[in-house]
Amino acid sequence: MLSKTYSGGTAGIKPYLVEIEVDITKGLPAFNIVGLPDTAIKESKERVRSAILNSGYEFSDKRITVNLAPANTKKEGSLYDLPIALGILCARGEISADALSGFIIVGELALDGKLRPVRGILSIAQLVTLRDKQGIILPKENAREASFYENINVYPVESLLEAVAFIEGKIDIKPYKTDFRKILTEGRKYDVDFSEVKGQIQAKRAIEIAVAGGHNIIMIGPPGAGKTMLARRIPTILPELNLEESLEVSKIHSIAGLLTKDKPVILVRPFRNPHHTSSNIALIGGGTFPKPGEVSLAHKGVLFLDELPEFRRDALESLRQPLEDGEVTVARAQHTITYPAEFMLVAAMNPCPCGYFGSRIRECHCTPYQIQRYLTKVSGPLLDRIDIQIQVPAVDYAQLSQDLPAESSLQIRKRILSARKIQHKRFKASKLNSRMNKKDLKKFCQLDESCQNLLRMAMEELKLSARAYDKILKIARTIADLEKSESITAVHISEAINYRSLDREWWR
Repeated sequence: MLSKTYSGGTAGIKPYLVEIEVDITKGLPAFNIVGLPDTAIKESKERVRSAILNSGYEFSDKRITVNLAPANTKKEGSLYDLPIALGILCARGEISADALSGFIIVGELALDGKLRPVRGILSIAQLVTLRDKQGIILPKENAREASFYENINVYPVESLLEAVAFIEGKIDIKPYKTDFRKILTEGRKYDVDFSEVKGQIQAKRAIEIAVAGGHNIIMIGPPGAGKTMLARRIPTILPELNLEESLEVSKIHSIAGLLTKDKPVILVRPFRNPHHTSSNIALIGGGTFPKPGEVSLAHKGVLFLDELPEFRRDALESLRQPLEDGEVTVARAQHTITYPAEFMLVAAMNPCPCGYFGSRIRECHCTPYQIQRYLTKVSGPLLDRIDIQIQVPAVDYAQLSQDLPAESSLQIRKRILSARKIQHKRFKASKLNSRMNKKDLKKFCQLDESCQNLLRMAMEELKLSARAYDKILKIARTIADLEKSESITAVHISEAINYRSLDREWWR
């Protein structure tokens, strides 16, 4: 007898329907799964057999063939245990085929028939509406995660027996509901705030400009200057995640297996801080079954790369595509997967190998050649995608001992929201100044004679590179937006020039 159950898989963060066909025929006892299953699915045969027997049902002594369609798409994970078990019971006449066909079913089975949580539920749950199903049957631990879609019926079960009883109508399970909008409002809490940062007025100003215009930023300073402290507080001044953004970010973390029962959804902007020993696969994503990397986990948030020159060259070069396109494509022989990767890059580095060039606290013993060699570890094409380059000096005792109140993250965010509103109105889209092209620069960054003279003088005397020209215009436009100025003035150009530290040959 033939039966069909329905489950789901993910390609990137997009779900696709998996039709599970079970055929039981006469012949020597066998249990085969076809349809490009991975090792976890192949091993599900033993989990399914034990779960069915330990739930009080008989296991067929005939030939069982399970097909996962579409057969040309690689399947992975243990989420198909429950639909395979239910399909076998349906093929044996234990469950009505009509009742079974109305649900998307996922879940990993324990040997005693209990259910364990699986990854990627947030994306797979969308199949209920995309395929016009009654609801999704899943492990109880995954219920809260899937329930953040308001128009989807989520039916949590704890075991194979409970799933069968529900499908047959012997028990009633009410759809699991969550007030996501209330959780989103109440869950936006940060443990840090910019009011805790002593001194570093210029660095905080540069960060505010960077966030307002969507600019990437690099901080250069000695160890202990507060670069990491500043970076960790950047998410607190970014605009809050809306409902759609929160779900999109949560999908990526769900596929990566980073969501938990206590934290089933991402409510605040992500902050990812990978170690400098990370490989390009760890940063970009990949593997035999491509998983999202740090650039995707930082989607809609901040990717902080501390000790930037210590990262592997190939890992840094792999950042160029996501920085340019806002997404990353992982290509494999059988398939290609695209993950979103729209993040703000925040990098930090020392000014020299020892870290104390230009420091008032300790003497630097590095030669000009060593400093130049250290700084050029970061390639020009990558630096070309970083608009703001700021030096962060060490904080002295007088600044640390001051008890004066500093601006809070909320105060800074209000100015940033106002500047972004101006940009959205200007571009008639959610585009920011950092994404301006040549046409936009010509239209929105017109300079008067005094601005042109100042910029020409800076280019010649400070030996600024040609690529710095467009960056300075973009930064100046953002500074003007923060001040609600229609035109760019010489003051804006002057401040923007100061944020191109690495373009100057200051180590010579």
